[in-house]
Amino acid sequence: MHFTLKLTHARAVGVLVWLERKPRHHFSTVNPPTAHLHIANPTNQATQIRFIPLPSSNPANSQAWSSSSSPSMIRFILLQNRQGKTRLAKYYVPLEDSEKHKVEYEVHRLVVNRDPKFTNFVEFRTHKVIYRRYAGLFFSICVDITDNELVYLECIHLFVEILDHFFSNVCELDLVFNFHKVYLILDEFILAGELQETSKKAIIERMGELEKLD
Repeated sequence: MHFTLKLTHARAVGVLVWLERKPRHHFSTVNPPTAHLHIANPTNQATQIRFIPLPSSNPANSQAWSSSSSPSMIRFILLQNRQGKTRLAKYYVPLEDSEKHKVEYEVHRLVVNRDPKFTNFVEFRTHKVIYRRYAGLFFSICVDITDNELVYLECIHLFVEILDHFFSNVCELDLVFNFHKVYLILDEFILAGELQETSKKAIIERMGELEKLD
């Protein structure tokens, strides 16, 4: 007995499970959502099959890296030292913890090993990373591939100026022991992946008001 199986959809991914064979005088056709399966049986017997889709990757991760999901939006901000320790990580797209660790590792390798004579922006997956180095710290922002790199370079510099003004000559230890204040400053500066306030004076004044409440 000979069967010919023809797959007419290139994106079909799954497992075909043999169920039973029943004598019939016509072909049995199964049309799953992602494929069209035709079984040609020269002995006039039809074979029932069932299409079982394989589990796909997390849809949240794929949607987060989709460039068309939300253009002109900051995906994440990372602050890392030369040893790869992440001192600040803010994500504006839904990612699992394992994916976040993977992203931080890849971004660190990308910016640390990059030749200083190259530009401060580099392609990362379907987006691009803009980064600047201050002493032993790397400030990295992931944005859409079509966004203006110079704008985000200035955003990083403005964020560093705000930190330096607030902590009076900021250093890495200030960011480690006052991480909650760093996140407050960042939330005043960027909200939901969009630039919210570009005035250094306004942000410092708001932080001063929060300091009085403490």
